[in-house]
Amino acid sequence: AAAMLRELRRRWGSYKYRFVPWLALNLRRQRRTLRYVPESSQDKIIADEDVFETLLKAFKALFINDFSRQADILALLPEVKCHYLELLTVEQKQSKVNSCTRQSQHVFSPEEVLFKTLGFTVSRDRSSLVSAGTGVFVTKGFVPKGTVVSMYPGTVYRKHEPIFFQSLGNPFIFRCIDGVLIDGNDKGLSRSVYRSCSRRDQLGPFQMSDESWLTATLQNPLAVGQYVNNCSHEKAANVCYQEFDVPEHFPVELKQYLPNIVYSHDIESHLRCVVLVALRDIKQGEELFSNYYTVVS
Repeated sequence: AAAMLRELRRRWGSYKYRFVPWLALNLRRQRRTLRYVPESSQDKIIADEDVFETLLKAFKALFINDFSRQADILALLPEVKCHYLELLTVEQKQSKVNSCTRQSQHVFSPEEVLFKTLGFTVSRDRSSLVSAGTGVFVTKGFVPKGTVVSMYPGTVYRKHEPIFFQSLGNPFIFRCIDGVLIDGNDKGLSRSVYRSCSRRDQLGPFQMSDESWLTATLQNPLAVGQYVNNCSHEKAANVCYQEFDVPEHFPVELKQYLPNIVYSHDIESHLRCVVLVALRDIKQGEELFSNYYTVVS
């Protein structure tokens, strides 16, 4: 009985931030941790251009680091291949590598690439909050205010698309301001749906999304945002969710690092992503905390 009670309390701790009656009772007390958005168009902590540039910078570095595995893609994109060969040569010179052959390229872990490129790494670990389960920490480096520190992975559902069965017992569904839902669960039916949609959209050697966030070995180490815990009176929010629509001109060779995929393939629209942006400077060892809700007035 005691074990069952503990499990119920743990589940309530995870779900209460998404339970409307709880929100209604706690909005007044939690005002200092809420975000107030006058209208949906103003839901931006930083400019979309800054989000785009950060993702582009990180993904290019990951692509170059994994250059030897990109042969099939580069064979179809000769101009792109020349561009990345130039970038690779510059990187090798900076790393004091004498040979420019791909065989001699030193391959770093994705986490090392993130640190070299953005100056920090983030990873999942046991949360500092009691009974909160998994959390996300800055494990190395320093995150300046206004920096994209993580991404919220998952299948993107538009309004009225079927998500009922995936939502059962699922605390990882993120609701965007316009009603778009992102299912960030990496287990069960949600996992199967994401993989199915990802393989459906693959065009020859071109992967349109990243499946590795479903595993313990991440290809894009930013894709851990679904495990960021909600803030509390003791732990104020240090990051905030921001919606970002991937533009049409996003490089096709880098889409393999996007941890999101649309559920319906036949509807033309931009891919919705959600990033987490630092609300203040965040030091090494700190856990990330955000809000599970935003008030749109």
